[in-house]
This record gives sequence, structure tokens and C-alpha cells, in this order.
Amino acid sequence: MNEPAPTTTLAILSPGDMGHAVGRVLHEAGARVITCLQGRSERTRSLAADAGIEEMPDFESVALEADIILSIMVPGNAVGLANTTAEAIQRTATHPIFADCNAIAPATARKIASTIEAHGGRFVDAGIVGLPPSAGKSGPRLYASGHNASDLLVLRDYGIDVRVVGDSVGQASGLKMCYASVTKGFTALATIQQAAAAAMGLSEPLLRELTESNPALLAWMEGMVSAMPPKAHRWVAEMQEIAATFESLRLPSGMMLGAADLYALTAATSLGAEIPESRTSGESMDAVARTLVEEHIRRRQPPGFPESV
Repeated sequence: MNEPAPTTTLAILSPGDMGHAVGRVLHEAGARVITCLQGRSERTRSLAADAGIEEMPDFESVALEADIILSIMVPGNAVGLANTTAEAIQRTATHPIFADCNAIAPATARKIASTIEAHGGRFVDAGIVGLPPSAGKSGPRLYASGHNASDLLVLRDYGIDVRVVGDSVGQASGLKMCYASVTKGFTALATIQQAAAAAMGLSEPLLRELTESNPALLAWMEGMVSAMPPKAHRWVAEMQEIAATFESLRLPSGMMLGAADLYALTAATSLGAEIPESRTSGESMDAVARTLVEEHIRRRQPPGFPESV
């Protein structure tokens, strides 16, 4: 009689907005999903528990138990988490797969790969494209590259759409950078032009023009700009990583740095202090634009600035 296949143990570091949603899919498909919540917020703890993710006491326990570790973090914290995990891998003499799924530049991915592999882990460069999985909606695509990329294909058995794009570290993260430069770059541009129109008293005529000339674009703008503010703090480092990617290719990067500034500005407003599941303001593109005007532009307006809003 054949022995049943062992249950795959997958670690999510950290189970935030995207991480807990991915973890829920994995858990509901039959995988054991674990995490370490050292230094994480009560909100993250609640999201993890709700998704059925099991908490480990420390990173050493994660390294000992996990077959695959998925790093799904704010981009600015990706290197720090990799260093912490690498040290735990070395102390436990284990060899798990460490897949960096963050929005980071190829150069950053290669730096993390070097650290993980020097400490005994096996690295996969990965990039998540799409929204977090939710009821009735298909999840995002997880692109993978590097010589261990095929090891992530087991996640297909647990409901994750994994697509291998090459055998070099930097390919998956590079694809993510290119894609996000359009989606998040354009969201920043749409936000800026809406705030500028609001500041000049031109919101209504601009809306009429967009409705008449490009209604599909307007609908996309409305959805992206209105959903952006609670995520703005996470997108600052992402745009900086995209800028670094372009700079490494000797391509202009100023647009992406400007987008990073816009997201930093938004994060500093009352809109940026909210969390996705309990928003009370800024739930339309117009509301986002007007808040930016009131909390940023008006406070810094020169003498004689028109009182348009």
C-alpha cells in the first residue's frame, strides 16, 4: 500500500494584505502554512489567524519546518527580512527554498540571492503580478526565474498560478518592475492630474472631457486612484526600485521617482493612515484629489493662489 504524500509546508513572510490572501489559498487547498510574526502589527496577526496561517515562535522554527519560504513584504524591508531568514537557515543547517516575491529591482534580487545561498538556502527570484486572491476572483500570477525556479511549480497544486520565465535571477523581478511601472506609474500620474485640476477649479470640465473622449481610461483611473491611498506607503520603495531598474539600463528614471514622491505625499495625509478594510474617506478619485489639495497644496500655497476648491 502506497504511503500518502507528505503535506507541503509553506511559510509566508509576512502575511499582510497580499501575503495573507496567498496564504489563505494555500491553506484552503491543503498545504500547511506557517509564519513568524516577530515585530508584526496586531492587524497582521489578525489577518494571519483569519487565513489559517500557523504562527511559529521564531525564524529558526520557520527554517526547520518550511519546504518553501515566500517573502511577500514591503519592498523596503525585503533585504532585511532576507538577512534575518538567511541567518536562521545557517543556524539550523537547513536548505529551504527562499522565494523573494517582492517588488524589487533585479540588482536587489541578485543581492538577496547571494545572501541566501551563502547561508545554505536555495533562492528563487519571483514577482507577483495582479491583485490579492479573493472569493470569486482568480488570484495573481507568480512569475519565477533562476536555477531553482521549477521548484515553485508545486504551488500550482495549491491554487497558485506559477509561471517560470527563465533560468536567471533578475528576470522575474525585472518583469514585475516593467509591469508595475505602468500600473503604479500611471496611477500616480492620474492622481497628480486630478489634484491639479481640483486645485484650479477644473475638476468638472476635465471629468466631462474624459467621459467624452476616453471613458474606458476614466473608469480605470477611478478604480486605481480611489484604491491607492492605503497602499501608498508601500509603493514609495517600489517606485524607487523601478527607478533603480531603469537607471541600471541607462534609461530615464525621473518619472518613477516623481511617482515615489506622490505616494510619499499621499501616505502623509489622512488618507494614507487608513487601512483597506476600514476606510472612511477618499473612496472616490475626486475625494482623493480634494484631500491632497486641502492637506498638501493649500498648506503650501503661495500668496494669491486661487481658492478653487
